[in-house]
Amino acid sequence: MNELEKQLHYPWGEALPPEGGSLTLAPGIKWIRMGLPFALNHINLWLLRDEIDGPQGKVQGWCIVDCCISRDEAKLQWETIFEHELEGLPVLRVLATHMHPDHIGLAHWLCERWSTPQHTCRLWVSATDYNLARIGSHLTHGFGGPAAAAFFASHGLNDPQAVAQMRDRVGYYASLVPDVPRAFRRLMDGDEVTIGALRWRCISGYGHSPEHMALYCDELHMLIGGDMMLPRISTNVSVFDNEPEADPLKLFLASIDKFKPLPPDTLTLPSHGKPFKGLHTRIEQLHDHHRERLAEVMAACETPQSAADVLPVLFKRQLDMHQMSFAMGESIAHLHALWHAGHLRRTQGTDGVFRFVR
Repeated sequence: MNELEKQLHYPWGEALPPEGGSLTLAPGIKWIRMGLPFALNHINLWLLRDEIDGPQGKVQGWCIVDCCISRDEAKLQWETIFEHELEGLPVLRVLATHMHPDHIGLAHWLCERWSTPQHTCRLWVSATDYNLARIGSHLTHGFGGPAAAAFFASHGLNDPQAVAQMRDRVGYYASLVPDVPRAFRRLMDGDEVTIGALRWRCISGYGHSPEHMALYCDELHMLIGGDMMLPRISTNVSVFDNEPEADPLKLFLASIDKFKPLPPDTLTLPSHGKPFKGLHTRIEQLHDHHRERLAEVMAACETPQSAADVLPVLFKRQLDMHQMSFAMGESIAHLHALWHAGHLRRTQGTDGVFRFVR
């Protein structure tokens, strides 16, 4: 546990849900944890007791919040959970906090798996993230390929091996999100969604995904924070080729401030890491983290710097290819935050590379 984590409180200590099982956090709220084949090696998913109106009255069941990527191991784990954790009840709906593969990858499979002639198991998600997921799962390049490689090359990533690997990374999103349900239920900021006996308020977030939705239950003082509020790591905030002049860091920092009015004893359920209390402390930690990184980038830009030049300033560890695309995106995001705020100038050299200088 690092020094910042020691400022937070983990009510369940080091306890984790068993593989194929769950850990109950409150009546009708279960925590599931599934493995991921990345450096970020797990995702937290949630089961919420639910009910809907059926032809013969109320139908009892469950709402799944977030899904895991599409992979056989996750499907097998879900089947074990269906057998042992649902108490003989069906899944009535699936809710995705956002469109990243570990959150929406199995939405189509889950909705299809639990739909019946009497009831459609519907996906609930923001419209922006739904439509971008549809695009990513059906386009051949899938948010990668030559356009992404050219974009990062314009920000200084000119290592031939790295460029070649990014250029060849075609269909990567679709490999993790092979399909998305053809219809969905839209979540919007401020919406109140009744799940079982509890009401959850949607809180939109920007900078990490196009329109992330966290959920807050006032009765329980519980926040399903998705990727907007993580206890151990800072949320990835990136610029990518489809919005090349974006300023996502400004959006992200403004978004996490929307959690400040929540009560001090709020229990935050993050997508990665362990459920924690200390939400307001964590908000300030994230502001401090990015303030420090921005100061370091600013100091480096005494001389012209590309995003690739700034990578060692922001990331002290060795990066694999999966991490490299996120690291480049985040490096550009920090430079753009300073550029859009008027603290840096951006120039493009005869080599086609963008550089930033004070």
